[in-house]
Amino acid sequence: MLGLFLYFYFMKIDALHQLFLSCTSISTDTRKVKDTCMFFALSGENFNGNTFATEALNKGAKYAIIDDPKYKTSDNTILVKNSLKTLQELATYHRDYLGLKIIALTGSNGKTTTKELINAVISQKYNTTATIGNLNNNIGVPLTLLSMDKNTEIGIVEMGANHKKEIAFLCNIAKPDYGYITNFGKAHLEGFGGIEGVIEGKSEMYEYLISNNKQVFFNAEDPIQKDKLSTYNNKIGFNDSITNNYNYTLLDTNPFVSFKTEDKVINSNLIGTYNYTNLCAACTIGRHFKLTIHQIQNAIKNYVPTNNRSQIIDKDSNTIILDAYNANPSSMDVALNNFSIHKAKNKIAILGDMFELGISAAAEHQNIVNLLADLDINKVILIGENFYKTKLHHTNLEQYKSFEDFKNNYKTIKDSALLIKGSRGMALERVLELL
Repeated sequence: MLGLFLYFYFMKIDALHQLFLSCTSISTDTRKVKDTCMFFALSGENFNGNTFATEALNKGAKYAIIDDPKYKTSDNTILVKNSLKTLQELATYHRDYLGLKIIALTGSNGKTTTKELINAVISQKYNTTATIGNLNNNIGVPLTLLSMDKNTEIGIVEMGANHKKEIAFLCNIAKPDYGYITNFGKAHLEGFGGIEGVIEGKSEMYEYLISNNKQVFFNAEDPIQKDKLSTYNNKIGFNDSITNNYNYTLLDTNPFVSFKTEDKVINSNLIGTYNYTNLCAACTIGRHFKLTIHQIQNAIKNYVPTNNRSQIIDKDSNTIILDAYNANPSSMDVALNNFSIHKAKNKIAILGDMFELGISAAAEHQNIVNLLADLDINKVILIGENFYKTKLHHTNLEQYKSFEDFKNNYKTIKDSALLIKGSRGMALERVLELL
């Protein structure tokens, strides 16, 4: 037994990978354990994942990866030095083992929507595996890679970060062949230390791709992206007046985005000019991978947003734009400007606090309130402690310190167009229950 213990303790990643190939999936949550999966006992500040190893095995896991010898109860509990680091190393090894192509993307806004669009387009021709939801951190990226199999031809990996060096770390795990940054905006200002930190942190993807001579897709209308890539040759830009390779013309945004390329009209189920560049990126990447315009048209026409991201919902006499998955000053600004030009007689915006802004929180919330003065929106309801502290200059604005305060004072809304937007922690999708 001691020999077996030492074997597993010093097991090389290739041997662990062989065990992984005999499993059906990876799990880090005993509530989601599936038969013959490999369970990784990950620990956090307030919990010890090792304590769940036996439970995972009892629920059907084939192996449990632990990093505390106290919990090695059988041959199926495999001891490693660090469960999280081993998960990440296994993901990189598996990525190399499959030898597939990886498209990675990051950015302040639109990552998940753009990832979903790219996947919708590319999967018209190739077998793809993409990040599920927004599992885009140091655990989510490895899980995405480990969900790929020998049938996967192209992997599409979303990468998120709220501090510097995180994107560089994720790139070293996923080793992308292609990359795209949606934009640089005022997201996670607290962690990045300001907009310059955001630009530096997100640009770590460029640094990885350039240092490995990998292909970069970019928005040629974004001055930051153009500047960062000015001396790099292995790049493909869209709406680039110099190359004229992948150019698009915006046709309509009321309410859904439609655009044109090569005299072909592409219709979408996405709202707002802010989604136009996301669509252009997906279209460009699809064309680079030799999809026809017809295939791209079909993919985009059939893609419908979910999970509280720019969803259009008709409920009774109201039309609702539910964009409550997340918010930051940049995304809030463009969402409000787009809502302002919406052709509706009565427009109501219900806005929740924007999180992770640190010392910029008060100023950024006040900036949004000031912006509202110039917009054609009949009524604005502000919810959250930060919005509650702002100074109001107009009678069409209401403030509530919490969602409960708003709920207790709610007055029926009818025959209106509504924009519902706030950070995830505000959970503003709860407004739907009141309408």
